[in-house]
Amino acid sequence: MAVTLDKTKDQRLVHSGMTWQQFQLLQESFADSPGIRLAYYKGEIEILTVSPEHESISRMIAFLLCQYFLAKNIEFNPLGSFTQEKEEEVSAQADESFAIGSATATKPDLVVEVIFTSGSDRKLTRDKLLGVPEVWFWEDGLLKLYHLQESGYEQIERSEILPELNIDLLARCVMMASKLEALKAFQQTIVNNASC
Repeated sequence: MAVTLDKTKDQRLVHSGMTWQQFQLLQESFADSPGIRLAYYKGEIEILTVSPEHESISRMIAFLLCQYFLAKNIEFNPLGSFTQEKEEEVSAQADESFAIGSATATKPDLVVEVIFTSGSDRKLTRDKLLGVPEVWFWEDGLLKLYHLQESGYEQIERSEILPELNIDLLARCVMMASKLEALKAFQQTIVNNASC
C-alpha cells in the first residue's frame, strides 16, 4: 500500500522503540529530502513534513529578525534548521535558530518553531537537554516565548535575549499578506523607535 503525503499541510509521525543507531540510519536516508525534519529523544523518532505555509512563516520570522539585528547592530549567526545533537540522547532540527553575539558560534541562543501540529512540549524537552536558552513558538498567529531556567522552561512575555524587541510588532508583521509591506513596516518601526 502506497502512502501519499499532502504537501499543503504539515504532517507528523512519531515512532517509539528506536535506537540511536536506527535514528542515524533514518537521518541518512532523509538527507536529501527537503521539507522534512527529524528529531530523536529517548527512543522516540519524530518525522515532520512541513507545508509551504509553514516554511513561509518560518522564513518571514527569520527575515524580520535579521532586519532587527542589522538595525540594532547585533552580531549573529543564522543557523536555520541545522541539526543540534547530544549523541545517544537527543537530536533536533529547529525551523529557525540563531547564535546571537557571534558570527561564528554554532550553538543556538534562540530557536524558533512554527507549530501547525502538536508537539511543543516534546520540543521544549529536547531543547532543554540541548541547553537552548530561549525558544519561541509561533502558533495560531501568536508567538509564545520560553526562557530556560534551572527548573526548566518558563513562559515569558518579553525576550530575555532580545529585550528591546517588540514581539507583538513582529507577530503582526508576520501575519501581513504582503511580505514586502511587512518588511517595510517592520524596518520603519525599528528605525524610528529606540525600543521596538
